[in-house]
Order: sequence, then structure tokens, then C-alpha cells
Amino acid sequence: MIFSSDDSRPIYLQIAQWIEAEILKEQLRPHDHVYSQYKLAERFTINPATAAKGLTKLAEDGILYDRRGMGKFVAEEAREKVIEKRRSHTLKKMISDLVQEADRLDVPEEEMMQMVREERKKQ
Repeated sequence: MIFSSDDSRPIYLQIAQWIEAEILKEQLRPHDHVYSQYKLAERFTINPATAAKGLTKLAEDGILYDRRGMGKFVAEEAREKVIEKRRSHTLKKMISDLVQEADRLDVPEEEMMQMVREERKKQ
């Protein structure tokens, strides 16, 4: 993932979402050590304070936990928390936007649902 100035989300949120994606893909598993703010800063060419803010956000959400003097680690229930968070916030927002756009374009509900079913088949 390369962070883009075209993305309206703050970079620290992009960092947090990148780590969440790594957890969803199971590249990071419970109790795995997560990159330090300095490693993230080096990897993505960003300010370490920005990386730290992303890590802190995940810790506040209970997705990461601190081990004093050792850094941040993936929480036991991190994957489930990320799934729930994305279902209850991200997915609902995307669906709301989809329904609003379909309404603006006068797309009937059944046609919209068929489009969704066809897209799922592609996955």
C-alpha cells in the first residue's frame, strides 16, 4: 500500500487500516509483534509521529495491546474486532452511499441487488 495525497483519509488512519488489512489477511496473528512506529515510518516514508498515531488508534480500539518496553502486539480478538468494526461502520457507509446513488439514478432495488449478486460471483 502506498499512501496517497489523493486519499482524503489522514495518513495515520491509512496506516491503521493497512495494519487492519494485514490482520484480516492473517499476515498478523494474535500476539504477533507489530512494526514499530520507526519501522512503519521507514517503510512508508512518513513521519514516525504519524505512524505512532495510527498504532495508538488501533490500541484504543482494542486491536493492539502494549507490552511495556517491547512495543505493540496483536490482541487475541483483533480479527473479530476488525471485522465487526468494518461491518458496522465501513460496510454500512458504503451501502448507504450505494443506495443513495441508485436512488439518484432511478435504479430499481431488484436491479441493484442483481448487480451486487453479479459482483459477488466475480470475487
